[in-house]
Amino acid sequence: MFQYATAKALAQHKESVLFLDVEDFKHYELHRFELTDVFKLSSFELAAEKDFRDVLSWQSFQQLRKALKSPKLSWFRNEHYVVEPFFQYWSNLRGSPANAYLIGYWQSEKYFQDYEDIIRKDFTFIKPLEGLNLQLSGQMNQSDSVSLHIRRGDYVSNPETLKTHGVCSLSYYQDAVKFVSGKVANPNFYVFSDDIAWAKDHLKIDFPCEYIGHNTGAESYRDMQLMSICKHHIIANSSFSWWGAWLDGRNDKIVIAPNQWFANGTNTSDLLPHSWLVL
Repeated sequence: MFQYATAKALAQHKESVLFLDVEDFKHYELHRFELTDVFKLSSFELAAEKDFRDVLSWQSFQQLRKALKSPKLSWFRNEHYVVEPFFQYWSNLRGSPANAYLIGYWQSEKYFQDYEDIIRKDFTFIKPLEGLNLQLSGQMNQSDSVSLHIRRGDYVSNPETLKTHGVCSLSYYQDAVKFVSGKVANPNFYVFSDDIAWAKDHLKIDFPCEYIGHNTGAESYRDMQLMSICKHHIIANSSFSWWGAWLDGRNDKIVIAPNQWFANGTNTSDLLPHSWLVL
């Protein structure tokens, strides 16, 4: 979503056509490319080999495109092959050619905040909620609802992922709940997790609370849809709940994020919008 939002904003700025390269998702084990199934994306095309050739010329071959991501080959890239140089916001992106091929995560609102209205419209969910999710959304709209996201899954099961990201501590969630309950008169918490059993066993909340674990597989995005309906948010070190909170367009929302997003000390100073709070 960060990649799409950044590229869409740059395409708007350059008055260019947006092409999406989804080749890597064909071999990605965690999930396939789902944005077009979930959101009402507008004015884009899926890139074909001809489109790569038009931008990258002889550097367009798939294996070479992948190889050029390596810093060791940075001297070999042409000006149209644009690689994110570091995790923080890179202001030079706007100076890229109109026909550029972007490589990176681009995880900062600063890349697309000038086109926020367009991004929010594109990230409108296609399918309305139904059944239990519809019932929950009604409760969220009628109460001082607070989404709380606990990301575990591959963060815990994959040693390399754990080494990179780490997991938010139980004390972080306890402190965040305490903070929100001191600011919101009658908070109702909605706990989302890919390990809902762990959440129920370890996180005890002395306020009305629902543990939501039924949206799985192809329906996992429904959790983000429900998060976006809540009025306040406690997010994990996860882009999933980052977007769940961001898609809530209320100006008076409270959003709490963890101080440490990565276990390796990566500079994340531009990751969170200025109005969000860090614990």
